[in-house]
Amino acid sequence: MDKEIFETYESEVRSYCRTFPTVFNKAKGSLLTDQEGRTYIDFFNGAGTLNYGHNPDFIKKQLIDYLESDNIVHALDMYAVAKGEFIERLQTSILQPRGFNYKLQFPGPTGTNAVEAALKLARKVTKRTNVLAFMGAYHGMTLGSLAATSDDSSRAGAGLPLSGVTHIPAPYQYGDDFALEYLTMVLTDDHSGIDKPAAIILETVQAEGGVYVFSNEFLQGVEKIAAEHGILVIVDDIQVGCSRTGSFLSFERAGIHPDMVCLSKSLGGYGMAFSLMLLKPELDIWHPGEHNGTFRGNQLAMVAATAGLQITIDQNIEQGVSSRAKIVSEFLTTEVAPLSKEIEIRGMGLIWGIDLFDGDKAAQVARECFSRGLILERAGRDNGVVKLMPSLVIPEETLLEGLAIVRDSLAHVMK
Repeated sequence: MDKEIFETYESEVRSYCRTFPTVFNKAKGSLLTDQEGRTYIDFFNGAGTLNYGHNPDFIKKQLIDYLESDNIVHALDMYAVAKGEFIERLQTSILQPRGFNYKLQFPGPTGTNAVEAALKLARKVTKRTNVLAFMGAYHGMTLGSLAATSDDSSRAGAGLPLSGVTHIPAPYQYGDDFALEYLTMVLTDDHSGIDKPAAIILETVQAEGGVYVFSNEFLQGVEKIAAEHGILVIVDDIQVGCSRTGSFLSFERAGIHPDMVCLSKSLGGYGMAFSLMLLKPELDIWHPGEHNGTFRGNQLAMVAATAGLQITIDQNIEQGVSSRAKIVSEFLTTEVAPLSKEIEIRGMGLIWGIDLFDGDKAAQVARECFSRGLILERAGRDNGVVKLMPSLVIPEETLLEGLAIVRDSLAHVMK
């Protein structure tokens, strides 16, 4: 396949292919192979969509068996066996054992659909329109979720003013105490100029914002303040949920109970487009069909999602993340941090960022990694953060091999 076909006929909006300029055709586990037969270690992970790796055998078999049996694939929101099995597995294996009482809403196939549903419901419940989001946030590319996204380049594509969201300082900018005090001031000062919001939306780890981990204390503080003022808390767990940070839901470490939770990406198990919104039962005031989507009933994605949940439990994915996180943390501390006093390392679980505070250098590192057989992306201000996000089941030897490429590429660029 000649790349010319893409460059001639595909829109200029394409992005990742510019960073990884080869034509891929095979993928298994944590490895991608291009049509020339060259293999790459995957620290990109489909932007967080492939927590179980590429083409996991167990999920693949479930999908093939389902298709070969002529089971229903498209069902909108009709009752269907695959959907019922997913609901039962999520409730009995994940939510109920952890003390969460959530109803499930299937809003559409992608993460931004879940965010849009949450924002719409928060406004409907509270009868208020404003939403607070944090600087550095990324919540999606449709207009409602884009309004809650903070980076200039994404917002510039909207084509019209983005409204209904006020961005406030993130805790890493001036410290947890300042961020909480600022939030309180916004809500209590009758001259703040900021309308009382329907909701506060946040990521517990700002992934695209540069891999910034929000502390347990900060998350608890936000929940407490929101409750005092009758404001809903929405956690966007689209990228850092599904065990990416260690626990299936990223906020479990803080002991909080958000009013709504947005899930997608790896929830689809096999790279299947699938999103979900969890909501507290008392918030479920929708009228039938008031929020919908043609592909909210993708039964094939639900089969893959159910199989993914089974892997999570059977293979104790959370424990596996914990052990691999120690490997990454130790390697970055001992092998990468000494390369320069100007870099900063952040992360938890299996999402880590190496902040070079220089977009050009970070781009050079990404290109060097690619030339050495490793795929990863950049994030953060000026795209200056080299972002590591391998599969949650990556073999330890492959993980170490990929980390060595990161180290060597950084050393090459920064020499």
